[in-house]
Amino acid sequence: MSNLIRRAGNSVLFIRALTVAWLCLFPVLFVSADGNTPKTDTSSHAAVSDSAAVHRAAPVVVFGFVGGNVHHDDSAHSTVKVAQRLRKDSPTNVHVETFENNHMADAHGLLLYLLGAGRTGTLTDEQKQAARIILYGHGSGARTVVALAEKLNSEGIPVLLTVQVDSAAKRGQNDAVIPENVRYAANFYQEKRLVRGQKTITAADASRTQILGNFRMDYSDHPVSCEKLPWYTRAFPRSHNEIECDPHVWQKVENLIREQLPASVASMTN
Repeated sequence: MSNLIRRAGNSVLFIRALTVAWLCLFPVLFVSADGNTPKTDTSSHAAVSDSAAVHRAAPVVVFGFVGGNVHHDDSAHSTVKVAQRLRKDSPTNVHVETFENNHMADAHGLLLYLLGAGRTGTLTDEQKQAARIILYGHGSGARTVVALAEKLNSEGIPVLLTVQVDSAAKRGQNDAVIPENVRYAANFYQEKRLVRGQKTITAADASRTQILGNFRMDYSDHPVSCEKLPWYTRAFPRSHNEIECDPHVWQKVENLIREQLPASVASMTN
């Protein structure tokens, strides 16, 4: 009888062991049979990686706009001189170009191309946010700087820096308010003679744009020579030309630009 009881007890223990094993294995067998084996979600990591890759591939774009009827590559003018020095020092991912002040459409088209727009001429959200754009100009070219920044703002494209030198807006244009997509903005001006630069620039949204300064220049006691400019340009308007020929102003402009460039370019002196 005792042997029978012992065998029955062993059978119960055996059945219990089988039951526990089945309960442990059932979820695994069920999931495997259904083909829904849990997988690690890597989509978010891939998205971050793709965004970082877009940012690394995006060039730094530096566009300068000359004033008046100046040709875009006339090296007698400071806007072009600054571009030449920057271009000489820059690696391949820094694109420096100059334009006539009335060629904003050309600049805009090239800008989209450099940022990676395809045949459709449109950018992805990642490409827009990766954009690193610097705009600077003199006279009517400075006015174009603000106009292009406004257009880019309407397209959701950020701008690192705008620099205006004696900005001269036409009637109906506003070169005094810097759009909210611009991170930093600086303004250099003079107030003499008929052509006077924009005295004060302000931010459309001060929480998003930092005005680095409105810097007034006065050449009454310390005139600047513009002997390399054509004689008719030097004769009129004088102060407007002096600020364009002032090496101290343009060294400051160049320094502001270099501060936004890759370290290898920003550290170079001229």
